[in-house]
Amino acid sequence: MPVIATAGHVDHGKSALVEALTGIHPDRLKEEQIREMTIDLGFAWLTLPNGETVGIVDVPGHLDFIENMLAGVGGIDAALLVVAADEGVMPQTREHFAILTLLEVCRGVVALNKIDLVDPEWQALVEEEIRALLRGTCWETAPIVPVSARTRAGLEALVGALQQALEGQPPPPDLGRARLSIDRVFTMPGFGTVVTGTLRDGCFRVGDEVEIWPSGRRARIRGLQSYRRRVEQALPGSRVAINLSGVSPEELRRGDWVTVPGRFAPTALLDAALIHWEGSPRPLPHFAEVKFFHGAAQIMARVRLLDREILPPGEMGFVQLVLSRPTIAAPGDRFILRWPSPSITLGGGEILDAHPARRHRRLRPEVLTALRALHRADPASRLRVWLQEAGSLALSEASRRLALPPETVRRWFEALAERGEAIPLAGDLWAAPDWQARAVGQLVERVEAYHRENPLRRGMPREEARSRLGWPAPIFEAVLQAALREGQIEEIGPLIRRPGFTIRLTEAQRQQVETWLTGLRRDPWHPPTWKEAEAALGRELLQALLDEGRLIRLGEELVMLPETWNEAVARIREHLQAHGTISAAEARDLLGTSRRVAVALLEQMDALGITRRVGDVRVWGAESGGDPGSKTSDS
Repeated sequence: MPVIATAGHVDHGKSALVEALTGIHPDRLKEEQIREMTIDLGFAWLTLPNGETVGIVDVPGHLDFIENMLAGVGGIDAALLVVAADEGVMPQTREHFAILTLLEVCRGVVALNKIDLVDPEWQALVEEEIRALLRGTCWETAPIVPVSARTRAGLEALVGALQQALEGQPPPPDLGRARLSIDRVFTMPGFGTVVTGTLRDGCFRVGDEVEIWPSGRRARIRGLQSYRRRVEQALPGSRVAINLSGVSPEELRRGDWVTVPGRFAPTALLDAALIHWEGSPRPLPHFAEVKFFHGAAQIMARVRLLDREILPPGEMGFVQLVLSRPTIAAPGDRFILRWPSPSITLGGGEILDAHPARRHRRLRPEVLTALRALHRADPASRLRVWLQEAGSLALSEASRRLALPPETVRRWFEALAERGEAIPLAGDLWAAPDWQARAVGQLVERVEAYHRENPLRRGMPREEARSRLGWPAPIFEAVLQAALREGQIEEIGPLIRRPGFTIRLTEAQRQQVETWLTGLRRDPWHPPTWKEAEAALGRELLQALLDEGRLIRLGEELVMLPETWNEAVARIREHLQAHGTISAAEARDLLGTSRRVAVALLEQMDALGITRRVGDVRVWGAESGGDPGSKTSDS
C-alpha cells in the first residue's frame, strides 16, 4: 500500500485536486475550511485502475506551515508536485521540491493545475519553467500532466501517470523493526488513544506490545485501521491508525515513534552526510543551531562540521548532529535541516550512524575515511567499517547500531566471514581480519612489559592484563585463547607469561638468597615465620623463591625448604607404617622440632590428604587408600 504526498505552493490547488481525485476533502480543521487554506496534514486514499490502494497525505503550501508539511513527507513512496498554471513555479514550489529531492523522493508526477485559467501559449511557457526546475535532478523525466481540479480535465491521465510512477517499485521491506512516526494524536469515544502515521520497516498486529520513543513507555495495540478499514495486521508502507491502550493522548506528541520492542535505543548524537541546499541563504558555520526534521519529529540541534570550518550552499559535508533531546533513528534514514531564522530549508541528507561511539575529533582523515565508506552503504559494508574502526564488535552492539534483529545481523557477519572480511570470536564477537593479530600483539607487549617491570614474578595475573588493556572480558578471553593457540602466551594457573620466561635475580639478590638459605639449611627444623622471611628478603624476593619452588609455605605462618618438607613426610610415613597413628607431640619429637612446626606440618598433610585427623591423632589419609607406602616422598 504505497503512500504519496502532495507538494507545492499555497493556493495552487493541492487539496482541491486531492478531493477531485478521491472524493475526500483532506482539510479536516474548521479553521482550514473557513480560511480555505490547508494548515495541517490532511489524509485521503485513491484506488488506482490496477486495483491498488494508494494513501495520500495532503500538505500545507504556505510558508508559515512548511514545518507541518515536513511532518507528512517522511517515509512516502512518491509525490504529486502541484503547480498552478496561472502562477507557475513559486518560492514554495522550489522549497517543497528541494525537500523532496533531499529526502530522495524520486518517483512522482507534476500536476499542472488550473489549466482552465490560461491559454495554451501561457501553459507551454509554464511547462518549460517546470521542466527547467526538474532538470539535473532525479525528477528530470517525471511526467507533467495538465489538469483542472475544477473542470476535472486531465484527471484520468493524472491517475494513469501516478500508477505508472509507482509501477515496478518493490514493496516496502519488512526489516523486522516496525516503526511509525506519529503525525497525529487524538481520542475516539469508546476507543481511547489513537495515533496515525506511515508504517515503516515492519508489521504491526493487533495485540502487539509496542515501545513509544523517546519516553520508552510500553503500550499495547488494541486495534488497527488502514484507510478506514479494520485490519488485524498493518503492512510496511501503509497509512495506519493505531488504537493504543496503556497510554493517554497527553503523553504523546507529533514526532514520537511507536516501535517494535527491543529494537531501537534513543540517541542524541548522529553521524550524517549533509547536502547544503543551493537555495539556502547563507553558508553553514561549525556548531550552528538548526532545526532537525526526521519522520514527523522536529528537534533543535547543533551541527558539528567534521571536514571543514564552513559549508557553503550547494556542497556536501560530513557532520555530527547534536540533538537537544533524544530520538530514534537508523542508518540510511533521511532528514531535513532548516534555519531557525529566517525560517527556510537549509539542507538534508543521510544518517550514517545513529549510535556513534563518541564525538569525533574534527578534521581527522581516519574519521572522514570511515564516514565516506558509510555513505550509501548496505548493512554488510557498515559492519565492515565498524569492525575496522573498533577491531571487534559484539553481535548485540551491531544489532543496536543497525536497528536490525540479531539473526539478521548474524547473517551479514557470516557473509563477511565467507569473503574473508570478518572472523568469528567466542561469545558472539566478530573481528576484522587483521584485528586478532594486532590484539594478540598488544597482549604480548603488555605481558612483556609486566615481565620487565616485575622480573621476580613468574607471571602476570589474567585480570590485571585485561584491566590494563581495557578490554571487555569476552574480548580478552578470545584474544588470550588465540595467543595460547599460537604459542605466544602460556598459562600457569591464574597467571599468564611469555613461554620460556624465568625469574631473573641480580647478582646481589642471588648472594642475599644463598646466604639466607644457607642459614636455613643449618637449622631446617626451626623454619622462620612468613614475617621473619619477608623482613630478611623482602616480599618480592620471598615470593620469587616460592614461585620457583625453592621454598614452600606451611599454612599462613611458616616457610620451609622443600627438602625438609619431603623428609618430614617420609619420616611420618614410616612412623604410621609402624604404629598406625601419630600425635602432634610424637611428630615434634620424631622431627626434633617445635610443637608449632609439627602442628603446621600435620595440618598441611591433612590438607593434601596424606594424613587424616581422628581425635588427637593422625592416621594415614584417604588419598592413599589406607596404604602409607602408596604415597611418594614428594607428595
